Amino acid sequence: MRLLHTSDWHLGRRFHKESLLDAQHLFLDHLTATVEREAVDAVVVAGDVYDRAVPPLAAVELFDSALHRLADLGVPTVMISGNHDSARRLGVGSGLMRRAGIHLRTDPDTCGEPVVLPDAHGDVAFYGLPYLEPALVREQLGAEGRGHTAVLTAAMDRVRADLAQRPEGTRSVVLAHAFVQGGQGSDSERDITTGGVASVPVSVFDGADYVALGHLHGCQTLTGRVRYSGSPLAYSFSEEHHRKSMWLVDLDAEGSVEARRLYCPRPRALARLTGTLEELLGAPEHEEAESAWVEATLTDPVRPHEPMARLAARFPHVVSIRFRPDRPEETASGTYAERLRGRDERQIAEDFVAHVRGGTAADPAERRLLGEAFDAVREDEARETAYAPPARADERAEAAR
Repeated sequence: MRLLHTSDWHLGRRFHKESLLDAQHLFLDHLTATVEREAVDAVVVAGDVYDRAVPPLAAVELFDSALHRLADLGVPTVMISGNHDSARRLGVGSGLMRRAGIHLRTDPDTCGEPVVLPDAHGDVAFYGLPYLEPALVREQLGAEGRGHTAVLTAAMDRVRADLAQRPEGTRSVVLAHAFVQGGQGSDSERDITTGGVASVPVSVFDGADYVALGHLHGCQTLTGRVRYSGSPLAYSFSEEHHRKSMWLVDLDAEGSVEARRLYCPRPRALARLTGTLEELLGAPEHEEAESAWVEATLTDPVRPHEPMARLAARFPHVVSIRFRPDRPEETASGTYAERLRGRDERQIAEDFVAHVRGGTAADPAERRLLGEAFDAVREDEARETAYAPPARADERAEAAR
């Protein structure tokens, strides 16, 4: 069976203030053309279809168009919700869509209920593990711990139990949206840390023939069977050197995997430039950046007048300016933004505590309290969009009374 593995479309996202809808439309044209050209048997989308829980109408229309085009091709599509999606909203109409070959997996309770697709060698069972917020699904899945590893282990236990009952030779594909150890992140992914730990070991997915991962935006191979497709477009300047792609995966009769990268169209290059304003405006080596999205770091000792307008005269697509004055007396600590780069919200809060107390750092109890506060906020946000099973008839009657 031939699979096309993609993820992290983030429909509706902007690049700084620039709309990406045309670029996302171009990617979906490329996706459907690839499905036809490569004779794909199934498409798997590993979460973060939308960029936010309540996407703009234009993004919903783009998604609707993509589903119709995939359904018209007669190629089954399996997709899961990611941490950016509203599982409730994405899952609306999933029963009807299933009749058209579009299989949405947004309910944690369905982790062990595969979409089964046959090929010339037998059945392939596709198990969709939507993004699992530990605090919200731990009891539902019967997890023995409180973190991401615990809930994903519980979900995979359901997968392995179901697979063990299927005919011998049934192959398996697992879709999951998670931060798996060994993966490399970028600036454009939302933090999913819970209890100070975000990543899970690759061994969680033992037993699956292929694991189609989403969440990290760089295309990556963790093992021959466990891969991230990455996002189809760059969503931050930290992805300047990414080559965006999808995985074309061939699963043979024995469950062996052969994977080939298929590159996505790049609507516009990214360029990070550093120097004084006059240097950037005059340097001939920056000619290629004139058609790129540009992040300019200005090193002028004194902030120049109207730098954005002046840069835009040469670089029409400059979207970000940073200032790093080159002064002899500049301290080694750098700018505030530079000091924050690479630090998560918990570390920033701990730094703030030390700053306002004259260098006295938070003690272990205080760090634990800060961590619990951030976890509580994240759980509240997740609870608003997490999958909620429909109420039973007796519950609806009680609510009515």
